[in-house]
Amino acid sequence: MKIERRKTRRITVGGVAIGGDAPIAVQSMTTTDTRDVAATIEQIKRLELAGCEVVRVAVVDEEAAEALKPIKAGISIPLIADIHYNYRLALRSAPYVDCIRINPGNIGGRDRVAQVVSACKDRGIPIRIGVNAGSLEEDLLKKYGYPTPEAMVESALRAIGMLEEMDFREMKLSLKASHVGLCIEAYRLISNKTDYPLHLGITEAGTAFAGSIKSAVGMGILLSEGIGDTIRISLAADPVEEVKAGFEILKALELRHRGINFIACPTCGRLEFEMFKLMAELERRLSHIKTPLNVSILGCAVNGIGEGMEADIGIAGGKEGGLLFKRGKIVGKVKESEMADVLVAEVEAMAKEREKEK
Repeated sequence: MKIERRKTRRITVGGVAIGGDAPIAVQSMTTTDTRDVAATIEQIKRLELAGCEVVRVAVVDEEAAEALKPIKAGISIPLIADIHYNYRLALRSAPYVDCIRINPGNIGGRDRVAQVVSACKDRGIPIRIGVNAGSLEEDLLKKYGYPTPEAMVESALRAIGMLEEMDFREMKLSLKASHVGLCIEAYRLISNKTDYPLHLGITEAGTAFAGSIKSAVGMGILLSEGIGDTIRISLAADPVEEVKAGFEILKALELRHRGINFIACPTCGRLEFEMFKLMAELERRLSHIKTPLNVSILGCAVNGIGEGMEADIGIAGGKEGGLLFKRGKIVGKVKESEMADVLVAEVEAMAKEREKEK
């Protein structure tokens, strides 16, 4: 089933197109102290290798703002400054970044927003309006009693209106909450009221395991409805895991294709080889592959070939080894002790061949 994406206006963040018919971009955020330039650059480079296309860093004080210049010089992907409370930090950050993220609930009054808008206009960079259920404006909390989808949308529309009155339209929006249902409804509502590109995220989602599931449920529903132009999986984990999870969600919906798509049977009492160990090793050793390939690891030598018919390559394991197959045809037998090495070599060769064909 092909997903029909909602049509949004297009903006550009440091050369990465956002919105319109541009691919859904995968973002992440550093966990390092931004003032530690070397550590922040090192983490961003790891994120780049994992496929991260836009990265955000926290700007907590003036020293962090000044660190953005050398950080930007040391990385290859667009850089976003994440600003809370202190609008002056946005002004200090603007010359060195590709986008400014502000929260209308805590950045201050119209005069302060106007100064941030002016700085972004001068630099030709967009603004991300980041509405968060946990930091809505006081008057909206009084009006609605507690964070609701309607309150979040009103906050976003208020900020949009303010920026439009200042003749500024280079913006994208996020309406984040840790409650999946609240988040889904807020994004659905805003998607019917504006055509600005939307950045999706379930904030404070949790650990790598629980947070990935929570994010996959919430963002998967929205993405399947065509809503969303960029995504970030917010995890209490190494941010590289956020990027991996993001691409897995997009691959599952066939919205992006990057790296290995593993097809593995759920296993049963017929399993006669160390399939879990093999899968873990292959995930680790093939993480550098960027070429989209379907790799099938199946635990039954009898039915495995048929189940992996659509895979580019795979193994159907048995008691003393397995059958190696390519595109549904058996091409050889492999000892269990050689499965990982053979598959890694075959996949790397296939990836190189695919790249040559482009």
